[in-house]
Amino acid sequence: MTLTNWAGNVVFTPGDYVRATSVEQVQELVAGAPRVRVLGSGHSFSTVAATDGLLLSLEDLPLSVDVDTAAAEARVTASARFAHVMPALHQAGLALHNTGSLPHISVAGAAATGTHGSGTGNRCLAAGITGIELIAPDGSLRTLRTGDKDFDGSVVALGLAGVVTALTLKAQPAFDVRQYVYDDLPLAALAENFGEIMNSAYSVSAFTHWNGPTMDLLWRKQRVDEPEAPQTYFGARLADGARHPIAGMPTENATQQLGVPGPWHERLPHFRFEFTPSRGDEIQSEFLLPIEQAGAALTALDAVHPQFRPALQVAEIRTIAGDDLWLSPAYGRTTVAFHFTWTDDLSEVTPAIAAVESALADFDARPHWGKVFGLSREQVRSRYPRLDDFEELVNRVDPQGKFTNAFTRAYLDLPA
Repeated sequence: MTLTNWAGNVVFTPGDYVRATSVEQVQELVAGAPRVRVLGSGHSFSTVAATDGLLLSLEDLPLSVDVDTAAAEARVTASARFAHVMPALHQAGLALHNTGSLPHISVAGAAATGTHGSGTGNRCLAAGITGIELIAPDGSLRTLRTGDKDFDGSVVALGLAGVVTALTLKAQPAFDVRQYVYDDLPLAALAENFGEIMNSAYSVSAFTHWNGPTMDLLWRKQRVDEPEAPQTYFGARLADGARHPIAGMPTENATQQLGVPGPWHERLPHFRFEFTPSRGDEIQSEFLLPIEQAGAALTALDAVHPQFRPALQVAEIRTIAGDDLWLSPAYGRTTVAFHFTWTDDLSEVTPAIAAVESALADFDARPHWGKVFGLSREQVRSRYPRLDDFEELVNRVDPQGKFTNAFTRAYLDLPA
């Protein structure tokens, strides 16, 4: 069976493909297979999930979102997507600290690759995990909690620490959000006032098609107890109608804007669950670097934008708080993320990515594991400071390399 990811840019044929229906079945399959990878919701653009061995889908596991209001936690099974988890939490008066752009993605898959939302005070999505349940290479089930020896290396782990069957998420009291969008923020204003602008709301994103000297859109998602948005902001104008991040796409696909208050889970994502997010016919890349370098990096990218503009659909700039998870792109530092949604034409996209990587060469930019990048093995290894510790963990818990694949072995010293 030939499989593709959501966007269709990754095509591969696993040796076997099983949609497991119980944890016990997963345990038996893992114990008996020489190679195993797990497919989440298929929203990664890299080959991180590809394999010529057994590919497991956990989407058919019984869905459970077990909310513990007293502990302000929720245990969710690996079949859960954020669209399943968020309403259940909100109904219990709770909220996650943040969401990604898409509620469509699986919780386990987002954790495995270090996926994030935006907000200088908000850590990546995996940093809200307090417990993880894993199936080891021999099929046994183990549980790790915050503070355990291997925990910080086993959450953002690219599927190498074991097959995740359930996660426990920390929650906080539910809150309401207003979402305001501004048109035409001058790029120079963003570069010069980056910290003030990106700290101006709970979650802030800047979008540009790189057609001129302005960011096309500035999205500010603020808690309802914060002051209402001014009509103008650093030269940008408050939008007079709904906007979609990509020009020409239907605005009803995007979450409610224009300052209309609503619950956190209906405002923090960019897109509604009931619609196709973004475009679909696309390839994505993302590079994450120290926030102190944001202004200089933005200027460096602007200087070479004619080299990548022909392949660009839209670029987004976000911020993320630092965390302690070893393979997280935001490990150990407050981070700025430069995200690129490209066309689906690799002949255009490959040189465009090379131009971006060259412009960011001096900024210690880490690639997102679930996106497309061209950095060499040595470059990637130099930018993730805990790779040696992670390799020790993986080689200890999976000495035969059962959970590895070509993608992970390309950057990590793991059994072949």
